[in-house]
Amino acid sequence: MNSAWNRLIKKRKKREQSLYDETEINSNKQEISKHLDENLKNIKEALGNSGDLAIREFKMGKPSLHKVALIYINGLADKEIIGSFIIERLMGNVNNTESVDPQSPSQLFTYMKENILTVGTVKDITDWNKMLLSLLSGQTILLIDGWNQAISCSAEGGDLRAITEPTTEPAVRGPKESFVESLITNTAMVRRRIKSPNLWVETMKIGNFTQTDVAIMYVNGIVNDKLLTEVKERLSKIEVDEVTGSNTIEEWINDGTWTPWPTILATERPDVVAGNLMEGRVAIFVDGTPFPLLLPATWSQFFQTAEDYYMRWNIASFLRLLRVVTFLITLLGPSLFIAFISFHQELIPTPLLISLTAQRQAIPFPVFIEALLMEFTFEVLREAGVRMPRTVGQAVSIVGALVLGEAAVLAGIVSSSMVIVVAGTAIASFTIPHASMMDAVRLLRFLMMVLAASFGLYGVGLGVIVLVAHTCSVRSFGIPYLAPIAPLIFADWKDTLIRMPKPFLSTRPRLINQTKIKRTGNTENLGPSPRENQIKDNESKRDSNDT
Repeated sequence: MNSAWNRLIKKRKKREQSLYDETEINSNKQEISKHLDENLKNIKEALGNSGDLAIREFKMGKPSLHKVALIYINGLADKEIIGSFIIERLMGNVNNTESVDPQSPSQLFTYMKENILTVGTVKDITDWNKMLLSLLSGQTILLIDGWNQAISCSAEGGDLRAITEPTTEPAVRGPKESFVESLITNTAMVRRRIKSPNLWVETMKIGNFTQTDVAIMYVNGIVNDKLLTEVKERLSKIEVDEVTGSNTIEEWINDGTWTPWPTILATERPDVVAGNLMEGRVAIFVDGTPFPLLLPATWSQFFQTAEDYYMRWNIASFLRLLRVVTFLITLLGPSLFIAFISFHQELIPTPLLISLTAQRQAIPFPVFIEALLMEFTFEVLREAGVRMPRTVGQAVSIVGALVLGEAAVLAGIVSSSMVIVVAGTAIASFTIPHASMMDAVRLLRFLMMVLAASFGLYGVGLGVIVLVAHTCSVRSFGIPYLAPIAPLIFADWKDTLIRMPKPFLSTRPRLINQTKIKRTGNTENLGPSPRENQIKDNESKRDSNDT
């Protein structure tokens, strides 16, 4: 597997190099020149004389014979590291080079690298494109006049967002930290939770222009080798100019391009990533994105939250079942109302039917147009609340819904029962933990409404059958999307729609992990019962009295 992965990486690097050579950043240069002034001129031309390019020139040697230039990008490099560990060290050793041949810039190059620079990582660079890529990645470059190699110093930094509480996946009980836009910070947050040498991270660059760092994280010995090979192959086949976020990677590697269901799980919580890695899944981190990808993903995962594992198992199971019920309400609520009112009035209790009919006497629109109008209005309010500034966004959503709903009922445009159905459906949709699943249900709800308005309950039933059949055909990296419901695996039901106590979660999902299924010890010794505790107390008292 490693040899195949190395071949794929070499092929990708060769392809990226050929594409990279065609861009303006290449500046028709393949090697670093021995003349410092020529190198500086070419760097300025390649970057378009950018204002954030910083160049510091000075002389070294005894006597001061060799010109040296330090180059970095403002905002991408840490100025404190550059000042304290590079410039200060270089300027403090300007004349302390008696052992260096004054006529040999190569010896000065080696002396600087081995005896002066005190940063964490120092690399030799001979290729022009690699030097520019290192510079644009936040590293600091050192060039010496008369020598055709550069020194790359690790001084990445700049202003980064601090670790904050999760905004899309909040939890009452549990860790209060979420991922940020820094790839190194995100992988470190997972390593704090899995302190094992088997937690492996492999990095690559994707994007012919952006050269975005992408990391694959997995637990060696637990992950399925076939799954890991498939993930690496799909990533190696991505050919795109820019990778602006994890959503680009998701759309390139997911299985169901035309399915409404999300087949890859995105999360911002490190504990969720750690838990899924321990089940045998693979995480993909993208630099600049606080939402890594977890794969493969199954349908039941989108109704689970991190908080389920921080509360008692019976409460967590109840909440999971509640989310599934509200999912069905969100999907079928308006369509069932349309079907009953338009086609199947005989199924409605007589007192309720009389009340609904009386409400609709002054409504000028059919029930389908009425429902469509209300659903569209609510979607507009939801989008406006998201896009508005945070201080007024909630006010727009709440006040707009109350004012418009009440005014529409008083004006006789919609009935009060329709407002109740639409509002209840909207509230139910907010119980779905993951936004990608909520968005899929929002789209499917309109399709079910059209079928209900056309064929009544028969249309709703036909839509449900087609949707279930389609969902059964969806795969996520070869794993059935409805697993372990279809195919039916009772042993994996312990952590799907319900959550059993953790001592009973002794195995990993069988379709995802096939190398190390068992993950706990003996599940029989779950702690002494109250009767056993009383017996032990009596025995201890008897022993003390005998003593």
